[in-house]
Amino acid sequence: MKRQFLPFCAILALTSLAPLMAQAAPEIGKPAPDFSATDSYGKTVHLSDFKGKEVVLEWSNDSCPYVKKWYGNGDMQKLQNDATAQGAIWLTVISSAPGKEGYVTGDQANTDTQSRHAAPTKVLLDPSGAIGHAYGALTTPDMYVIDKNGILQYMGGIDSIASTDLADIQKAEPYTREAILAVAKGIPAAHPVTRPYGCNIKYGS
Repeated sequence: MKRQFLPFCAILALTSLAPLMAQAAPEIGKPAPDFSATDSYGKTVHLSDFKGKEVVLEWSNDSCPYVKKWYGNGDMQKLQNDATAQGAIWLTVISSAPGKEGYVTGDQANTDTQSRHAAPTKVLLDPSGAIGHAYGALTTPDMYVIDKNGILQYMGGIDSIASTDLADIQKAEPYTREAILAVAKGIPAAHPVTRPYGCNIKYGS
């Protein structure tokens, strides 16, 4: 199952879709695109390092109001803690290019993680946008859930209400949380592909 829709035009300009559309889209039920990245401590990380573990990918930009919504009241941190407590690996990916909003060095990423009490397993730096393009990531946040066999089982929005209002988190259907729990149980996500929402990722090309 491929993602076959465009995000809200206010969130993503068509010009920024060009490099993403040139690549094959990831598909539900197929192997998740493998990658190699440098984490915020300068260590090389491969997706294959986590074979046998459920993996959650979260695209982030600390300047984005949609990201601030999820971190501001501790909701993202709770989701991270709940996922990792059941054995999942949580990888926060930052694909902002140098000079673009949201770009950070490793030290800055670690400072952000500490200041907002975030709880990812690792923060991955993707200034070239290679990982983001491989997954077709569009927004911050944009969420992906990969099962223990390396198969992509969920991609899309963190929940069902596209807003920056904190109150909407409690009203929305929690797509990502549902997918994480389903994958942990070895069953399909109820909504395997949903519409991502947030700020467009600030790719360099």
